[in-house]
Amino acid sequence: MNLTGKKVAVLGCGRSGVAAARLALARGAAEVCIFDSNPQATCADPSLCFVPGAAEQAAQAFAADLVVLSPGIEADIPWTLAFTCDGAPIIGEIELGYHFYTGRIIAITGTNGKTTTTALLEHILLQAGHTAKACGNYGYPLCELALLPEQPEFAVLEVSSFQMETIIDFRPEVAIWLNFAPDHMDRYTKVEDYFNAKLRVFENMSQEQLAIVRVGENLPGLNPRVAEFSSVSDAGQLCYRDGTIMEGDTALTLLRGTALEQAHNAENAMAATLACRAVGLSDEDIFAGLRSFSPPGHRCETVAEMDGVLWLNDSKSTNLHSTEAAVRSQTRPIILLAGGKDKGLDYTAINPMLAEKARCCIVFGQIAGQLVETFTPVCRTIRVETVAEAVTAAAKEAQAGDVVLFSPGTSSFDQFTGYVQRGECYRAAVLQTLHL
Repeated sequence: MNLTGKKVAVLGCGRSGVAAARLALARGAAEVCIFDSNPQATCADPSLCFVPGAAEQAAQAFAADLVVLSPGIEADIPWTLAFTCDGAPIIGEIELGYHFYTGRIIAITGTNGKTTTTALLEHILLQAGHTAKACGNYGYPLCELALLPEQPEFAVLEVSSFQMETIIDFRPEVAIWLNFAPDHMDRYTKVEDYFNAKLRVFENMSQEQLAIVRVGENLPGLNPRVAEFSSVSDAGQLCYRDGTIMEGDTALTLLRGTALEQAHNAENAMAATLACRAVGLSDEDIFAGLRSFSPPGHRCETVAEMDGVLWLNDSKSTNLHSTEAAVRSQTRPIILLAGGKDKGLDYTAINPMLAEKARCCIVFGQIAGQLVETFTPVCRTIRVETVAEAVTAAAKEAQAGDVVLFSPGTSSFDQFTGYVQRGECYRAAVLQTLHL
């Protein structure tokens, strides 16, 4: 990509936008300006040209040669398209970073588990003596890596459907597809649109690259070589049986007693194992990294265990598929705490599992009324308003041997700034309720 003499419009003033603007300037662009539609927006780098509250007239006046989107800004809305009025192409921050990052890329996508797998891969690579950075949707923007005087050997890149919408040449050495379930239906009009956006991660790959895919995902027409894994089937190259990662009939490593022993995390571990093998790591180094790994917070983490009741924080669960995976992984009777923002999802799919595993559901937030109607036919369901009230109710219901599973199943933006704040609220409420 030759930016010499080009005028580059960067849309969005967050960390990714700032990194993209800095990279474009460093690689010879004649003029770079960050635009944001929010009049209250601020830019972290005062040396950069920045226009808050930018209207379509500002876009037309700038007359960009290239438009770079920050993650989450839609490419087909009138405000974005105003920047392309002179035929300027639109790319995302990931695409720009790809052209100037010189290391090896492992990309991770899926509806759930992306961040854990990204963090796990970074951990294994670092433990094995390589240089690596988690980036993309988790960690650094890829453009920041491309700006480093000594770029790391590996970019472990978590990619979302939004980021894949605007790729052109992007091609990872290894791409992981963890799973797929409907999500972001407040962004996409059809599930197929969400699926096809994620599928673009494989678009430019060939037989020289590797796709790592969960068994049963039914991905059409993949060009790269494929390796599969599963926690529920023996069909893949790696499977999970009795707490052990298996390759055929050979036991590779025991996950029981580690942070990855639950089935959904075991799938993340198997995907990471296949990726690390593909880039040349030994099984010894890989399995040492698996055993020493601690997942990022708010992902089925233990908050407390008292009087025989285990309290788990799975606030990162922002869709039904994630909650379903968390419920499936439990071997004790469950009190499920769920609720939050209405994202237009249908929760009836989880009912058979709740009927089998849950003693009680406690629901809260904007979607609470819908969840009461959905869950009541299969499980006693209690409605409250807040997370703190849900914890109080769970403490009254819980019996020795139960697990209280805080796995909301939707986003948090009705009451919180994000899943982290929601998870911290849950943790604080548990510790206060238990007097810890």
